Amino acid sequence: MLKLFNTLTGRQEVFEPMEPKHVRMYVCGVTVYDYCHIGHARSALVFDVLRRYLEYSGYTVTFVKNFTDVDDKIIKRANEQGINCETVTQKFIQAYHDDMARLGVRPASVEPKATEHMAEIIELTETLLRKGLAYQVEGDVYFDVAQYPAYGALSKRKLEDLQAGARVEVDERKHNPMDFALWKKSKPGEPAWESPWGQGRPGWHIECSAMSIRHLGETFDIHGGGMDLIFPHHENEIAQSCGATGQPFAKYWVHNGFVQINKEKMSKSLGNFFTIREIFEKSDWSEEVTGEILRYFLLSTHYHGPLDFSGQALKEAKNALNGFYDLFGRLAESDNTARADAELDLRIGRCQTGFRTAMDDDLNTPAALAALQGLRSDVNKLVGGGLSNEGRKSARQVFRVLGAVMGLFQLERWDFNVRVEPKPAEIVITTFAPTATVARKQMTDAEVESKVAERVEAKKKKDFQRADKIRAELKSLGITVEDKPDGTSRWKR
Repeated sequence: MLKLFNTLTGRQEVFEPMEPKHVRMYVCGVTVYDYCHIGHARSALVFDVLRRYLEYSGYTVTFVKNFTDVDDKIIKRANEQGINCETVTQKFIQAYHDDMARLGVRPASVEPKATEHMAEIIELTETLLRKGLAYQVEGDVYFDVAQYPAYGALSKRKLEDLQAGARVEVDERKHNPMDFALWKKSKPGEPAWESPWGQGRPGWHIECSAMSIRHLGETFDIHGGGMDLIFPHHENEIAQSCGATGQPFAKYWVHNGFVQINKEKMSKSLGNFFTIREIFEKSDWSEEVTGEILRYFLLSTHYHGPLDFSGQALKEAKNALNGFYDLFGRLAESDNTARADAELDLRIGRCQTGFRTAMDDDLNTPAALAALQGLRSDVNKLVGGGLSNEGRKSARQVFRVLGAVMGLFQLERWDFNVRVEPKPAEIVITTFAPTATVARKQMTDAEVESKVAERVEAKKKKDFQRADKIRAELKSLGITVEDKPDGTSRWKR
């Protein structure tokens, strides 16, 4: 039975969704003004694995993860580049998808944008004004935290302590220094939308409330994100959502820990700040990094604690994966003996129990990996004692099934010289090179599907030379093709 640590209550709780066998989950996504960093990778991976494990456990998961595509940072980046905000956000939404594809993070069920939900944002703000929980000042609208007595329940902070520690506010129009913006009056040159309070744009916090309520309802099962979002973002979400609807917002609040670089806080000022693509492309790592290496490393520490990122840790992750794929190569060899088959069944059962126990314990991925490592060791010994071809297939299938929950062990063989390259956006804009450049054309999904279908047909006709040629062509474009037992194939970038 799955237990999750609930930040709201401060303890582990048995997970019981509001609807039988259906989980509704919202995770705060990125503000799309720059490339994703290793902290974003960790958060994305944590909730990808949570979703996968829920599905493995028999649940249907409706997973919503948003894009904040209107924000001060986006406006600043657009002004720096001399382009409009939409060009910036389109570029970095595509970059996000490219980075997540490299990591094997599946797209959410719904990926809403703030700019597509202005009607819901305005309606929610109007409700808060009508209930006396917000007030208008010269085109700006603020949430009045003094009118919401439960403020601070998530972060375990008292309003009076927050007020005492608040800096002197520039905006003296606020009733309280802790009041936060629901709607901002637009400045010249900024993107703006019509509202009952004049031209303006939403505050950051109201966007997530409006989008989550729109796609999951007033109350849903899981709300997640990094620990840095607990206060003020998630605290403010709770206040405005519960204040508007009169209902509980999310039942379980799940937060992942921070990433450190060589035991120091990750910071641009310290020069230890890495984007996901820099990790893949950095030439001075001791080991070449693939998506699966980075994924294995990120799962080797419990999601709730801090994670220390280093080149040595990546090397250890590669060595561990190499051990698994060496075994998978041995399991692909033929053997007609079955002396160790009965023992294999016992070892598999022990691994499955250990894996499930670990994952039920607040998604304890290090312990789950340990269970798989134990089975790897056992099977290596049993192969030497004689495993039938059927036993070998069974062993490999267990690694595939349990590995899929972690997003691991799905390749036919381990090749560290093959990396899934991102699909560049048509316009490349970077922090370091403001000049836009036109990227090379990539194969569309439809074109890849056509090539894969052509390869399947070639294999049916036993034209293996043609099939191998197509596979090599796709591989050169960073596309991996995996053959399934039923004769079909699947692919990924």
